[in-house]
Amino acid sequence: MNEKVISCKALTKRFGDFTAVDAITFEVEKGEIFGFLGANGAGKTTAMRMLCGLSNPTSGEAKIAGFDIYKETEKIKKSIGYMSQKFSLYDDLTVQENITFFAGIYGLSDKAIKENSAALLKQLGMEDQADKRVSSLPLGWKQKLAFSTAIIHKPEIVFLDEPTGGVDPVTRRQFWDLIYEASGNGITIFVTTHYMDEAEYCNRVSIMVDGKVEALDTPTNLKKQFSVTTMDEVFYHLAREAKRGE
Repeated sequence: MNEKVISCKALTKRFGDFTAVDAITFEVEKGEIFGFLGANGAGKTTAMRMLCGLSNPTSGEAKIAGFDIYKETEKIKKSIGYMSQKFSLYDDLTVQENITFFAGIYGLSDKAIKENSAALLKQLGMEDQADKRVSSLPLGWKQKLAFSTAIIHKPEIVFLDEPTGGVDPVTRRQFWDLIYEASGNGITIFVTTHYMDEAEYCNRVSIMVDGKVEALDTPTNLKKQFSVTTMDEVFYHLAREAKRGE
């Protein structure tokens, strides 16, 4: 039996009379690339905040990397990585300074920071870029660095929140090569994206509508289920049923 690294049962978040996340239930296996999709206002961000230990659920159950979402949030935070398209690196710090900063946040020792950062720079071919400010790097290099710093502590799970927004298709595909490599090394990938072609790269995809998970399966099976040929069509089929907006 495959190891479950994310397990949710009827996970719910309410804000007053508004139910942002409505009793979602799903599991994610170790090393899986799991796409978490939904239109703006569907509840994706609220759900991800709960899974990362940043927001307490109203009700329901969840375990992340084996830790209880209510009682062990600090252990969850040490077992995961996180990368956002909106904020992932400090432009005014150098490459080395960014690596050192994020490695420290993830709790690595000084010795581990030194060893891991040297290995990371070598892996990325950025040894001669270490003292350059991140603001001077091309976007593709920034992305690679941001992703690499998010997994420098070898987390069980990395949460990627719209990681390729505003990036050209070639750079996006290169970024997905990094995702496949991390998945092959046993890191579970939990990714949100607006690009439906990227949904095709996931092992399985869930689609949220109005706070509920309305579809969950492999991209191939979802296309069969809705008798369509692309994930775009699956998404639009479900999204047009949404009653709430942004």
